[in-house]
Amino acid sequence: MTEDSKDRPEPGSGAGSDRQPTGQIHDAPSDPRSAGAPRGGSFGPGEAHTYGYGPQGPRHSTAQYPPQHNPTNPFPGYAAPYGNPHDGGHVAAPPRRPVRTGLVVGAVALALVSGGVGGAVGALVTRPDSSRPPVTNALEAPKPNISNASTAPAGSTQAVAQKVLPSVVMIKVASSRAEGEGSGVILSSDGLILTNNHVASGGGQNAKMEVVFADGSTAPATLVGADPVSDLAVIKASGRSGLAPIELGTSADLQVGQSVVAIGSPLGLAGTVTTGIVSALNRPVVTSGEGSDASPAVSPVIDAIQTDAAINPGNSGGALVDGNGKLIGINTAIATLGPADVVGGQTGSIGLGFAIPVDQARRVADELSKTGRATYAQIGITVSRQQDPAQQASGAKVRDVTPDGPAARAGIPPGVVVTRIDDRPIDSGNALVAAVRSHQPGDKVKVTYTDERGGNSRTVEVTLSGAPAEGGR
Repeated sequence: MTEDSKDRPEPGSGAGSDRQPTGQIHDAPSDPRSAGAPRGGSFGPGEAHTYGYGPQGPRHSTAQYPPQHNPTNPFPGYAAPYGNPHDGGHVAAPPRRPVRTGLVVGAVALALVSGGVGGAVGALVTRPDSSRPPVTNALEAPKPNISNASTAPAGSTQAVAQKVLPSVVMIKVASSRAEGEGSGVILSSDGLILTNNHVASGGGQNAKMEVVFADGSTAPATLVGADPVSDLAVIKASGRSGLAPIELGTSADLQVGQSVVAIGSPLGLAGTVTTGIVSALNRPVVTSGEGSDASPAVSPVIDAIQTDAAINPGNSGGALVDGNGKLIGINTAIATLGPADVVGGQTGSIGLGFAIPVDQARRVADELSKTGRATYAQIGITVSRQQDPAQQASGAKVRDVTPDGPAARAGIPPGVVVTRIDDRPIDSGNALVAAVRSHQPGDKVKVTYTDERGGNSRTVEVTLSGAPAEGGR
């Protein structure tokens, strides 16, 4: 699939054009704060867009449900005392008791209003009784001895956080029209930092960037290169040395259910650590490019890692790491339950976060740091975003084939339905785009396709070509 006009899902079709009000996916942000800052709109299932939070706080709120006020009860959440006259209750007269018991009651009442007399009487009524167990008090227990508070058990979340936090930064972007915050990971000791394209470009042209490091120090930063197709960017912090680069892992052997840790700056809270698992792999997530300088002709489709680790606005560009503290993904987007233009503009984590796999991020970051631009794989076909109603076979229907492109040379004709790339099932046009872009130019893949009725299945080998990303710099 080409990544020019022929490699994108057909404009105006499918979930992206229907703008459904539910099942949204949002970039977990650069946070535009000005009133004129770009904001994402609603879209259909599987789509995403850039968003952040505004000058009065996050465009995101949580409904609060305070206890209902009860004029007869000044302490919400607690029952009114027995015999409250406002409730029509009656205060029962105390039962008649022997005179000796009555003296004890009178002594307690005196203790509430008179410290001297109460003390004497109290001593009388609390005289040690050998039949009662001894009283213990937690406040009188000694403080525990701490030999080394910074030591965490190997493999624990504490150990991962201690290792990774120095390699994760907050990124502040500001211009005359917008400002926002995101996260990034340190690639080199002299200040190369990987983040999302929608973070680095969130302030528009001529925006100023500032990096806030884990120790609280700051440095100005400049853009090295950005790729709107993969939604990745590399920036360079000025005048820094001796930084702690993050350790790169691999996303090739990830397993569903594997424990992960997300680190970033949600809502401007630097160094926030959350935990979860890998919920799913190879999720095709579409971001709209709104809120960034991405070309309208580019459809950022992420072949994402899905996680339930809490990711919120400001986490974009931050680290998703495994139990050894190795980078496995760049946190990029979250799903929400409603449109982004309600309740202050955005909602927070519902346990559906998405990250760019590190294997793709490593290749793109290397190209951006060396040339300022990135390339991506293409197969040379145009596909429909949604399944044709007349189409019986589940998959990506091929609308057009680029002459002399990779698919044409492999003999793939228009009108067929692609059902598989290698061993990966394809159930939509976006899934095909994500699968192709997860490869490198020059990779050989096996493409399985059928006719619209699901018959005459064939598998051919296709050598993917490469093209520079539009809008990159």
